[in-house]
Amino acid sequence: MLRRLRLRHATDPVTHVERVPARAGEPAPWPEWAPAELRAALARRGVVAPWRHQAEAAELAYAGEHVVVATGTASGKSLAYQLPALATLLADPRATVLYLAPTKALAADQLRAVAGLELDGVRPATYDGDTPRAEREWIRRHSRFVLTNPDMLHHGILPGHAHWSGFLRRLAYVVIDECHTYRGVFGSHVAHVLRRLRRQCARYGRPPGQALAGSRSTPTFVLASATSGDPATAAGRLTGLPVTAVTEDTSPRGGVTFALWKPPLLPPPSADEELADLVSVRRSALRETADLLTDSVVEGVRTLAFVRSRRGAEVVAANARRALDEAVPGLGDRVAAYRAGYLREERRELERALLHGDLLGLASTNALELGVDLVGLDAVLICGWPGTRASLWQQAGRAGRSGDEALAVLVARDDPLDTYLVHHPEALFGRPVEATVLDPANPYVLAPQLACAAHEAPLTPADLELFGEGAKEAVDSLVEAGALRQRPTGWYWRHRERPEVDLRGEDGAPVCVVEESTGRLLGTVDGGSSHFLLHPGAVYLHQGVSYVVDSLDLADGCALVHAEEPDWSTHARDVTSLSVVSVRSYVDAGPVGLFLGEVDVTSQVVSYQRRRIATGEVIDTRPLDLPARELRTVAVWFTVSPGSLAAAGIEAADIPGALHAAEHAGIGLLPLMATCDRWDIGGLSTALHPDTEAPTVFVYDGHPGGAGFAERAYRTASAWLRATRDAIAECGCETGCPSCVQSPKCGNGNNPLAKPDAVKVLDVVLANLPDPAAPASATGGAAGGTAAAPHGAPPSGPAGLVADGSARAPLPRQDERLSGRPAPDGVVAD
Repeated sequence: MLRRLRLRHATDPVTHVERVPARAGEPAPWPEWAPAELRAALARRGVVAPWRHQAEAAELAYAGEHVVVATGTASGKSLAYQLPALATLLADPRATVLYLAPTKALAADQLRAVAGLELDGVRPATYDGDTPRAEREWIRRHSRFVLTNPDMLHHGILPGHAHWSGFLRRLAYVVIDECHTYRGVFGSHVAHVLRRLRRQCARYGRPPGQALAGSRSTPTFVLASATSGDPATAAGRLTGLPVTAVTEDTSPRGGVTFALWKPPLLPPPSADEELADLVSVRRSALRETADLLTDSVVEGVRTLAFVRSRRGAEVVAANARRALDEAVPGLGDRVAAYRAGYLREERRELERALLHGDLLGLASTNALELGVDLVGLDAVLICGWPGTRASLWQQAGRAGRSGDEALAVLVARDDPLDTYLVHHPEALFGRPVEATVLDPANPYVLAPQLACAAHEAPLTPADLELFGEGAKEAVDSLVEAGALRQRPTGWYWRHRERPEVDLRGEDGAPVCVVEESTGRLLGTVDGGSSHFLLHPGAVYLHQGVSYVVDSLDLADGCALVHAEEPDWSTHARDVTSLSVVSVRSYVDAGPVGLFLGEVDVTSQVVSYQRRRIATGEVIDTRPLDLPARELRTVAVWFTVSPGSLAAAGIEAADIPGALHAAEHAGIGLLPLMATCDRWDIGGLSTALHPDTEAPTVFVYDGHPGGAGFAERAYRTASAWLRATRDAIAECGCETGCPSCVQSPKCGNGNNPLAKPDAVKVLDVVLANLPDPAAPASATGGAAGGTAAAPHGAPPSGPAGLVADGSARAPLPRQDERLSGRPAPDGVVAD
């Protein structure tokens, strides 16, 4: 199949082919405690014996030891927790199990699997936002295997814990599936939701004498994860408990052919070769993926295409359907899009159609990345780097799940990181996957979660130990703000209504998308993305049908749209300003300073571009009047003295473009070091920042309080900036392109940019920065010395540190330096 796909272009688009060999499995005997009824039910489903890693994890869990099984895709992690959980339910008629999945699709898939075993008395049921009200009371009273998600646990079960007291009192296992997805701010929130769950279980408690022999009186946590770095530590940070890891994958696996695919350049618009080189444009990853999906479906190959954004999934599906219908009328009906925001009935029908073979091709966001059992898929197309090696292998593992040979293709987008990876396969293959990054001590997460806990039951000093570092300070701040009242028996929530806390950090309630002429609800968009996707005039896609937004009412959470098929797409643009609040740590590296600290970021969507779909030509830019949004977060930034830049041959007029280009490339390459993607982070560069009084590049987390990404960038600064420098230098373009220094989300329209000078800037930084950097506290210098705060630095720390060995010459005021205006890179969340 790969050979046929490669023939589509005159020049071979494949930069590397990795062959992952097939592997035989290592079965193990059934545990002695596994009841015959359960073994027989599993045998009817084709499971004649567990693999060794499944049996090992099940034994640990049944003995009451918290365990995480971190093995590859399709390795049968489900059996590792189903075996002890279902065995306990069969042995103890009062025991209950709570299963948590990050997506509704995964919970629905697990419900099918557990219900399909037809075990008496288990009564599995999903309890989520789609569950009809009439069924919820029955589930609370009678279901013994409840499948839900962290959002419902947070919004529904824990606030109403009194109605769940019987279930929580008898809770034997808490299963956390795909736990590697709980990272960043979302993971930090979920960590505290689990601590709140543990708190309520302890309050209700299994009465003495009712604990099942061989188990603990409190629930045992069983976690399933994709292969990840240090899963025991990550699982322990998530649950707040000691966790044992099972990491050796002993399941059989079919062979995988993994190709790295770089879309070719489009034909030049000019016959002038020199001019053509300057304006050469690479074919978009979306178009390339749509064509590959089309060719695969024509060949009868069942294919799943993963696309980064909701809009992208719709575009790929629509283009593939159009091309298929032109080739074979009606064949386009066998391709669809799948993404969050669809109504429940649409999602379930798409899942059914894919499982039964009615669909041959599906373009999906990462909503189908997780463990939904898609048996029989032949190929996976991955449109753009998914952000982490863990996600890459999760998505690639969707194909060949029945043990057959599989094809996986990573189609590179035209950006620095994707270009770097397809030319450096060693960064993808044979490398350990990333560790999961989360920070439960983030005060912007901890304080709201403590408010939720206090609403559920008054907080006590013992509870503060459960919530960990920073809990006492967070409670004190809530008391000072009037949210809590301190009494001799604890801290009490003072308000009648519940705290409003969004686990996913999506900045507001979802916005409903409604067709104005009919009143039909098309779907929803999270509040944080609504300014970019649903502004007046925006083109909104739903199942391949285009709509244009007529109005956006943020107060009511509603966007009114009408059906229209314009020949243009829309792209929102925003502006950003940033101020330094405090410095946590810094490195004094002579003419270079490296800093980590808190910043305030203000961003506002101010306009949008209309671009021709066929050519990408900008038709016009139209203004918007949307409110500004403010964010206090964590940033990493570096300063470079003007003298060192002049010595490197950078003219003063070129400094803004050089810093701007370095900022873009740095944002693009940071996901190589941290478990994020470029849409999780933002940046700003300026030839003179008022807080640092020096040329500065900032990169910040796009979440309140930070998500750990800036800290990771600070710790790996030398490696991160070296990869950034190499990606720019190795790109074959003359003045900069999306493969190196242009950004798809630049608020300044990628202007100014100075590619050659960006390399010089990074050369100066890398020549002076220790490798690895030796961070110092905000009151001391780099290892082995101290540094005095320079003139003009904020009192909290040396944010303006410039140490080039000479007195700083007076710099022009901000309003005099027109060519050095900040070059923002706004944060967009899909």
